[in-house]
Amino acid sequence: MATISSHFLKTPTKIQSLPKTHKTHFSTPFNLPLPTRSTSKRTGSTRSVGAPTRIRCGLLIEPDGGKLVTLFVEESQRDLKKEEAFKLPQIKLNKIDIQWVHVLSEGWASPLNGFMRESEFLQTLHFNSIKIEDGSVVNMSVPIVLAIDDEKKSEIGGSSCVSLVDDDNNPIAILNDIEIYKHNKEERIARTWGTTAPGLPYADEAITHAGDWLIGGDLKVIEPIKYHDGLDRFRLSPAELRDEFTRRNADAVFAFQLRNPVHNGHALLMTDTRRRLLEMGYKNPVLLLHPLGGYTKADDVPLHWRMKQHEQVLEDGVLDPETTVVSIFPSPMHYAGPTEVQWHAKARINAGANFYIVGRDPAGMGHPLEKRDLYDADHGKKVLSMAPGLERLNILPFRVAAYDKTKNGMAFFDPSRPQDFIFISGTKMRTLAKNKESPPDGFMCPGGWKVLVEYYDSLSQAENGRVTDPVPASSFRK
Repeated sequence: MATISSHFLKTPTKIQSLPKTHKTHFSTPFNLPLPTRSTSKRTGSTRSVGAPTRIRCGLLIEPDGGKLVTLFVEESQRDLKKEEAFKLPQIKLNKIDIQWVHVLSEGWASPLNGFMRESEFLQTLHFNSIKIEDGSVVNMSVPIVLAIDDEKKSEIGGSSCVSLVDDDNNPIAILNDIEIYKHNKEERIARTWGTTAPGLPYADEAITHAGDWLIGGDLKVIEPIKYHDGLDRFRLSPAELRDEFTRRNADAVFAFQLRNPVHNGHALLMTDTRRRLLEMGYKNPVLLLHPLGGYTKADDVPLHWRMKQHEQVLEDGVLDPETTVVSIFPSPMHYAGPTEVQWHAKARINAGANFYIVGRDPAGMGHPLEKRDLYDADHGKKVLSMAPGLERLNILPFRVAAYDKTKNGMAFFDPSRPQDFIFISGTKMRTLAKNKESPPDGFMCPGGWKVLVEYYDSLSQAENGRVTDPVPASSFRK
């Protein structure tokens, strides 16, 4: 695959915010150009031990709180911090905890300096926002917290600092000036999801069986989080993304998150979004195609397969690599609908996006007990247009795309001739792929569909006791 550095554009312009009257919503697919990682001091790649690093933002939208908070120790201090960590009480992190350390360390949750203390936790639960030192409000809709049990609380005792370690007891970070407070799980679940019904994937995975206490504090991460899965080069930090957009002379950045394979309806929506931004007067709008890379529920397509499918979409020319940046968003997925979509939008502001595409039922899921959606399909985009702390973000309206039988391809739905359109749901798409059947011509690029069929075939082989080959990391290093 070509690296992103071969696809840079040089069209100088200035980022502007659209007036509120221009708020609208749509969605689109993505392209796999890969930005070059930067070590520029200007972008904050240099990590400091003291106060959070301030990132100069140039022409891009400023991060929440006016600065991009990075929480790494300086490279020269790493060995000393590791020695310090071994002398402190230790908290062993699970997979989701490490993903949150990743999120916090790179500034996705700016201006947070670490795992939430009680005041931040309560503001997040009850207001979906946090008041910062200057009196202004930033959006924060999902708690970013670390749970511990009674035994660990007793072990910590009166210590003001703890070390955070992985499964092999390797120090990952130090949490300073800690505060321990009660973990009211029922309240947390009810306020985040609007229900306490059993079967909420994230709640079952990360909350229900977690400890009864939460520990917050200032986080210092010893070295950047790496997964060594062949995809780390796609995990660009907000500072690196800002460098990339600046390098491309983007005068608008529009973000599209997805956790599913890309089809031509997505591509149509993304391409049309760019066309509309050009009509509004922007000269070089750049798409941030940002698949979610943290925890997802068991029946979602795994990240490796999604990235392989995205690669094929790019290679088949569905999107323009010169105007698309593909990167992995490291956050875990809550499936908390209108509450969570605010987090997804807020994090993209910190990465430099001033437009956010939102569609039907963003971050939603089916009700865990009843045969219906858990959330109203339109509430996500409505909430985004009103959410405290997101006023600077322009919400792009979703336009419904469906398969047009008269054109043998994906097109925007025309209510004057509904008989000409077929809506191919995710369930239908999965059924076709599992049965190795082809969708209608023009629904998805052939290479992308082939990857999807291979994925479901691998599941079938696994169910029959056959070992399937993993997706080779080399497929991402062309």
